[in-house]
Amino acid sequence: MLPGPVPGVGGVRLYVPGACVVSTRQLGQVTEALAQTVAARGVLCLYGDPGQGKTVALHQALSLLPRRLPVRCAQVAVKPGLPQLRAALLTAFGLPAPSLSNRADAADCALIDALTSPGVLVIDDVQRIAAPELDYLRLLVDAPSTQAALVLCGAGAERSLKRAPALASRVLTWQHTPRLEPSQVPGVLRLFHGLWDTALDEDLLHADATCARGNFRAWAKVTSHVYAALDRRPGTSVDHKLLAFASTRLGPTP
Repeated sequence: MLPGPVPGVGGVRLYVPGACVVSTRQLGQVTEALAQTVAARGVLCLYGDPGQGKTVALHQALSLLPRRLPVRCAQVAVKPGLPQLRAALLTAFGLPAPSLSNRADAADCALIDALTSPGVLVIDDVQRIAAPELDYLRLLVDAPSTQAALVLCGAGAERSLKRAPALASRVLTWQHTPRLEPSQVPGVLRLFHGLWDTALDEDLLHADATCARGNFRAWAKVTSHVYAALDRRPGTSVDHKLLAFASTRLGPTP
């Protein structure tokens, strides 16, 4: 667990003051996969259902890399065309995107040159990118001078890469981020926030089975609603009734 409160990691809100990033087994697997892929200067695909903690785990793993390795994060729009993807990559490297993104040869040369230095290029929400643009990433990876590792992250990233088999074949490491197992839930929640210290395991497991279903984002939301309820009524017990109330705030359950 990270020391002290962590209100958000990598732009991901944890929904409640005092929440901590928890070193789960899943986070450890992401850290190991990232370290191996970066050392090999390869390609990592990090995938899993929405809310499983992929981005939080990735940013924590990135923070553990040697400081000398630069990390560049490209922000992509939904279904970007090739000029828009080039612009996002140029911006990630601090290159002049407005003057280069529509000059294909110059932009390609600038990106290939930027990738000659060891480091990490991260593209989150890669499922937003269509197959032709994904193949452009493959061309950058294939450049003989490329020394940087590429991290492709997102819910459904593995399905998107199947539509770009040339890039998929270059992936060194496929890392799935699964749901929390029921046996993990009580311990992880108590590390995540101290308000769960007095909750009974059976109440937490019931809420997980009927509402959160091992989804960390769902548990972060439940934690936020329980925190607010305790703030409104100090001395309230974190019991089955309070958990049932907080769970209703997550919306209809199919």
